[in-house]
Amino acid sequence: MIRRRPAGCVSVASVALVTLLWARSATAQTAELASPSMFDRPADAWWWVSGQANFIFQWHPAFQSPYQGENSLRGESESALSRVLTLYLGARIGRDTEILFDVEAIGGRGLSEALGVGGFTNLDVVRNPNLGSKPYIARVMLHHTVALTSTRVPAERGLLSLAAVVPERRVEYRVGKLSTVDSFDLNGGASDSHLQFMNWTADNNGAYDYAADTRGYTFGAEIEYHEPRWALRFAEMLMPTVANGIDLDWHVARSHAENFEVERQVQLVSGRDGRVRLLAYLNHATMGDYRDAINSAPAGGVPDIIASRREGRVKYGFGVNGEQAVSDDARVFARLGWNEGRHESFAYTEVDRATALGFDLSGHRWTRDGDRVGLMLMINGLSADHSEYLSRGGLGFLLGDGALRYGAERIVESYYTAHVTRGVSAAFDVQAIVNPGYNRDRGPVLVPGLRLHVDF
Repeated sequence: MIRRRPAGCVSVASVALVTLLWARSATAQTAELASPSMFDRPADAWWWVSGQANFIFQWHPAFQSPYQGENSLRGESESALSRVLTLYLGARIGRDTEILFDVEAIGGRGLSEALGVGGFTNLDVVRNPNLGSKPYIARVMLHHTVALTSTRVPAERGLLSLAAVVPERRVEYRVGKLSTVDSFDLNGGASDSHLQFMNWTADNNGAYDYAADTRGYTFGAEIEYHEPRWALRFAEMLMPTVANGIDLDWHVARSHAENFEVERQVQLVSGRDGRVRLLAYLNHATMGDYRDAINSAPAGGVPDIIASRREGRVKYGFGVNGEQAVSDDARVFARLGWNEGRHESFAYTEVDRATALGFDLSGHRWTRDGDRVGLMLMINGLSADHSEYLSRGGLGFLLGDGALRYGAERIVESYYTAHVTRGVSAAFDVQAIVNPGYNRDRGPVLVPGLRLHVDF
């Protein structure tokens, strides 16, 4: 990834700040909210063309850091600017079949090259700074729907489904290159780093080590069954060849991932919609074992997770995900996650236990219908084997201070996203992190951020 000069960071951040503070009338804003994109699209066209650009600037001041390792969040003050540009294309080739194709380009960088925190502060950042900023194919998939009833209901057209109406009871198939979390672990209040929270463990379950390459995509097949009040999902996905690797392992007999999810519509508040999702996954790969790495290290030596890798190992975990509207403009949401924590974190982040609780509120109460404010508390933890491995100086793909005085990582994030004009929003975000990298010797650290998002 290209390292950005500080002058460029300040320039984009200044633009985002100015637009965020730009006062506009409530009447004009309300008129534009009918379409969140700059351009109108036909309600039921056979084609789809859209794009987005997302810029995030983050900074942190110097914080307590008596020592640092190879994978530490740097203790000195630093700033970073990231950018994501995406072109979305789609075409229907029958009433219930469509092809979806996305091209993406990522540039800039994250704080400390996206190292040193289990719940890292910017979901847009790619964890390998050497991949560069050339465009790449993010998704290319076939999406097919099988109707199980003649009754059809309205649906919202979007990037992953072009139909304006869908069968009320149906089976959907997706095959190709996609992101596992396009369909799994979704949450209406915390899944979109472009308009909502920015932290990795806010927008996804931190303990869900979902199959993906370094950029967050994989090849696989997915099947979903939908009823009016519930849904079932199953997906078989490819795993990377190594932890946080860009190359996927096509030897499916030894390396693959199963993902299962049950979704149920609920009304914990009378007359208000809510949803609960139960998740399970199994990853099969040539993975390391934290206990084996510790036991194999020479006396007084540093354990090496790479040396402990063996074919045929299985990592598994579970998650619970819920959201509930409590009024016309407010909702609450939560995630809980756990994985077995013996085998190495391989694809998403270094979190074995995850708790996230939050709420968001639209700006309707202060006549800013397109604005939204959110607050979330995240608590991330490690297994005993994982924390001991790091305390002895071991390195993961994300963490490694050289030593560790273990403590749960606690993060609070709050954002305010302001609708600026049609297709444009700007946001201010702040994250407070206690025990970054699960290390009580380091931090706390405050990370303010600015975001500019364009949808066209």
